[in-house]
Amino acid sequence: MPEYMTVRKHHSLLEICRTPDIAAEVTITAAERLGVDAAIIFADLLLPFTPMGLDFEFVNGEGPVVHQPIRTLEQIQALRTDRTDELLYVSQAIEKVAKHFSGLREDGDTLGIIGFCGAPFTLASYMIEGSGSRNYIEAKKLMYSQDGSWPLLMSKLVEVLVAYATQQVEAGADVIQVFDSWAGALSVQDYRQYCLAPTTELIQRIKALGVPVIYFGVDTASLLPTFRETGADVLGLDWRIPLDEGMRAAGPGCAVQGNLDPITLFAPPDVLEARVSEILKLAAKRPGHIFNLGHGIVPGTPVDAVLQIVQQIKRS
Repeated sequence: MPEYMTVRKHHSLLEICRTPDIAAEVTITAAERLGVDAAIIFADLLLPFTPMGLDFEFVNGEGPVVHQPIRTLEQIQALRTDRTDELLYVSQAIEKVAKHFSGLREDGDTLGIIGFCGAPFTLASYMIEGSGSRNYIEAKKLMYSQDGSWPLLMSKLVEVLVAYATQQVEAGADVIQVFDSWAGALSVQDYRQYCLAPTTELIQRIKALGVPVIYFGVDTASLLPTFRETGADVLGLDWRIPLDEGMRAAGPGCAVQGNLDPITLFAPPDVLEARVSEILKLAAKRPGHIFNLGHGIVPGTPVDAVLQIVQQIKRS
């Protein structure tokens, strides 16, 4: 959006995340401009790395880069879990957003606030690979190791992420979304053996805070029945599986979120309208569907296209 892009011109992504006034402003501007039903706080998955003692930066054209990736048991043992107060800038931004939206809207409803964190596998993979990856060779090598490295890393990440989510809930987040962006790189067997237990622990401990949890992964259609075992209240679906198939895979009693391909927002208006209609048809007005993209909005997305789908959904 124009206001968002203006902020970005003068501040780096990490500066925005770490400055509560700016992060709150970007979150509020987006929600109000688009007229959506919930605002997701402006932050980044990798923010917990810094208090754990792992520095990273965003490099133009590459995304996040960890210059000293974690590859050994000794490095994992050195990771800190006692400095999560350094992440309070995120909860301070949530407090500002919650205060702004504390009143009722014209439709008589309040606007929900979504906090979020990364899932253990995805954050571990960033730590180990150091940047984006196609094959996750280093991450899987450590995952398959027998020296206790992987369980220790999972344990430390869960401890930090629970504390981080607790800060967000106490600040006013109504729901926490757990992003497992790279879980699609795993077979069902590997996910069950190495990731299901720590992810379930994370989700259950967040739910114990009194808020629902959305669990989302990319290219994870084969993992959806296993994802359901985590006890997440909502499973996010990407665009690679038809919505009705995703709903069946999630099973009764579990809501789903999704699942328009974000690149469809670059299509002509009539094509975009047809794709949204297809998803709504598959949902068939059954309870437990939250319309959303199948992943995040990519840079350069036309704002008018986002407004178009919001208005179409509200008319449906």
